[in-house]
Amino acid sequence: MPSDQSTWLIAVPHDGDAEGLLPEIVSKLSQQSRSSSTSVAELSIPSFKTGTLDSLIALSEELPKQDAFFTSAVAKTVETLRNLLNNDPVKLSQHVLVNERSVDDYLFRGWRWNEGRYNVQRSLRETVDVLNKEMASIDNTMKAKLNNYNLVKGSLVQMHRKKTGNLSVRSLVDVVTKEHIIQDSEYLETCFVAVPNTLKKEWSLKYERLTAMIVPRSSVLIASDDEYSLFSVVIFRKVRDELVQKCRENKFIVRDFIYSEEKIAKEREELEVADATEKELWTELLRISRTNFSESFQILVHLKVLRLFVESVLRYGLPANYLGLAIKPDPKYTKKTFSVLTSHFNYLAPRSGRSNKKLAGGNEEFVGEYQALLEQEFHDFVLYEVPWIIY
Repeated sequence: MPSDQSTWLIAVPHDGDAEGLLPEIVSKLSQQSRSSSTSVAELSIPSFKTGTLDSLIALSEELPKQDAFFTSAVAKTVETLRNLLNNDPVKLSQHVLVNERSVDDYLFRGWRWNEGRYNVQRSLRETVDVLNKEMASIDNTMKAKLNNYNLVKGSLVQMHRKKTGNLSVRSLVDVVTKEHIIQDSEYLETCFVAVPNTLKKEWSLKYERLTAMIVPRSSVLIASDDEYSLFSVVIFRKVRDELVQKCRENKFIVRDFIYSEEKIAKEREELEVADATEKELWTELLRISRTNFSESFQILVHLKVLRLFVESVLRYGLPANYLGLAIKPDPKYTKKTFSVLTSHFNYLAPRSGRSNKKLAGGNEEFVGEYQALLEQEFHDFVLYEVPWIIY
C-alpha cells in the first residue's frame, strides 16, 4: 500500500488505447467521492534504449539505492531552507519551486522528459550515470556551503553569547568602564568578581578577609543580572592568585579582564564583521538552496521515470509502449484511490509477472539471483512514490 503522503507515479503498458485511459481513470476516481481532491495527469515516459536483459536487471537492483540517495539529497535541501526561514511554511512555499513553478504544477501540467539534458538515445546506464553525477555535485555543494555557513553562524552565536550571558561568563567590555579601574599603579590592581545574588551579603562580610592585602572598603557593585552581581575590589598584585583560589572556595568567580580601549574596539569590530558575514552567507545559502531544490527535484523525478521504464520492460516486455500517470491522492481517500487503481488494472496480472513471482517461490536458485526484485512490493501496475518532502 503506497503512502498517503506522496505522489504516485504509475506505468502501465498500452496497445494503442492510451488516449482513453486517462479520462477513464479520472472518471472512476471522481466516482469514489465528489469531495475527493485527488489529482491525476499523464506522465510522458520516453522509449529509451532497453539494452540487454542482464543490464536491465542490474539497473533494477541498483536504482533503489540511487533513489534513496536522491530523495535524501532533496530532503536535506528542503530542511536547509526550512531552517534558514525559521520554519515559516508560507516563506518555505515561496522557495520550494521547480523552475519558478510549484511542485504540483511541475508534475501535473505537462511534464516531459528533458531531452536537452538527458538524450534518450544514450544507454540507460549512461543516463543514470549523468543523473548520479549531477545529484552528487549538488549534494557536495550543499554540504560545503552549509558547513561554511554553520561555522560562521556558530562563531557569531558564541560572540553574542558572551554579550548576552550572565555576568559570570559574558564579556565585560560593555559593563566595565575606565572609571572602574585603578590606572598606572605599580602595586595595586582592580579585580572583578561575579557573585551569585544569593551570596551578595556573604561577599560583603567576607571579601576583606579572603586574603591579606585587600584594600578595605574597596568593593563596589558595578552591575547585576538575574543570577549574578559584578563587584570590583582593589588588591595588591602579588595576592591575585591567592584571591582567585579563596573566591573559588566560596563560590565567587574572579573574571579575567584587562581594560583596553584597543581590545574593546577590536571586539566590536569582530562582532560587526561576523554579523555582516553571517548575513551574506545566509543570503547566498538561501539562493543556492532554492536553485538546488529546483534542480535536484527535477533529477529525482527523472530517475523515478527511468525506474518506471526499467521495471515496465522487465514486467511487460517489448515493445516499450508504456503510459505513465501522476496521481496525488487525497489523504482521506488513499485506500479507495488505490483500490480503484488495483481493480482497474487487474487485467494486467497475467502480464505483470505475478504468477511467475509465485512460481519462483519454489525455485531457490532463481530466488537467490533475483532476491532484490522479489522483495519489492508488487502490484499489477508499476508504481513509485515521490514523497511530499516539502510539507
